[in-house]
Amino acid sequence: MAYTESNMLPLGTKAPDFALPDTVSGKTLSLPDLASGSQATVVMFLCNHCPYVLYVNPEIVRIVAEYEPKGVSFVGISSNDARAYPEDAPDKMKTHAREVGYTFPYLYDETQKVARAYDAACTPDFYIFDEDLKLAYRGQLDASRPKRNPIPPTGEDLRAALDAVLAGKPAPEIQRPSGGCNIKWKE
Repeated sequence: MAYTESNMLPLGTKAPDFALPDTVSGKTLSLPDLASGSQATVVMFLCNHCPYVLYVNPEIVRIVAEYEPKGVSFVGISSNDARAYPEDAPDKMKTHAREVGYTFPYLYDETQKVARAYDAACTPDFYIFDEDLKLAYRGQLDASRPKRNPIPPTGEDLRAALDAVLAGKPAPEIQRPSGGCNIKWKE
């Protein structure tokens, strides 16, 4: 699994729309469904097997529990090729979400069009959109990386950006790319 960093979509970019199946509820959910009434929307590209995602999952769950009551909506999307990586198949995503404690929709991007629209490159990859669905932050959860920087995850970068957006201020100017496993693209 090659280490890959995020591509850093330009700030201010309007969130690309999507409608994808939620592996947990079985419903098809769209970005407007998920963002409706939210002060901010966090789109996370995740997968079941990436050690970088597995390392930060507990912190993701804590951040969601802390910020959902403040008006932030969260969505996880897996865009990995499930044929080549069967551990990322939709049925396993539902089980994984339950085991890890995801309380947010965990969508499957079978065509990989959504990942391409977001210019997503790795898992995990994080995007914060403001209430107008304009990109305010993209990058890392924090500086923790298994083996590369095995400090405990704190979510400090994502938290600082969320706090700024919720206060109506710009997210921190310095935004570092996320890093992890590359998205498993179809051939």
